[in-house]
Amino acid sequence: MTAGNQAMASEKTGKKQDKSQWPKGVSGNPDGRPKGAKNKTTLMAQALLDGEAEAITRKCVELAKNGRPVALKLCLERILPPVKERTIQLDLQGLRNLAEVIQAMGQIFEQVADGRIGPQEGSTLMGMLATTQKAFETVQLEQRIAALEAVLKTRRAS
Repeated sequence: MTAGNQAMASEKTGKKQDKSQWPKGVSGNPDGRPKGAKNKTTLMAQALLDGEAEAITRKCVELAKNGRPVALKLCLERILPPVKERTIQLDLQGLRNLAEVIQAMGQIFEQVADGRIGPQEGSTLMGMLATTQKAFETVQLEQRIAALEAVLKTRRAS
């Protein structure tokens, strides 16, 4: 496209835009699409699956038993809700110092290694303990600095 053609193309576009139905900055739907409104295609697909989920699941199980596990996976992902995080019980109360935090980290690592808790859960817990560890370290540093400042103050005073 030459420079002259580009200028003409922009002129044509500008004229089209000037004739728009709505003034610049004004929408034909100022409130926008309602929250939760579904696409027509989604609604049609849901209507087709309604009442058929059980039959599709049975067919998927049959296909999986016949060596087609991908079909089972694809359909079940659409029908079943995603698995959410589970609650786990750990005895980590009373972390009073840095040594106890490090000991708790070791316990979590062992539980992940033994398969008693999942890697994702272990990672989340380790992150929480790492934050606790930093808090203890910060308090220790603050105490050490205060002690050093007190020693410096007494030396300056004498």
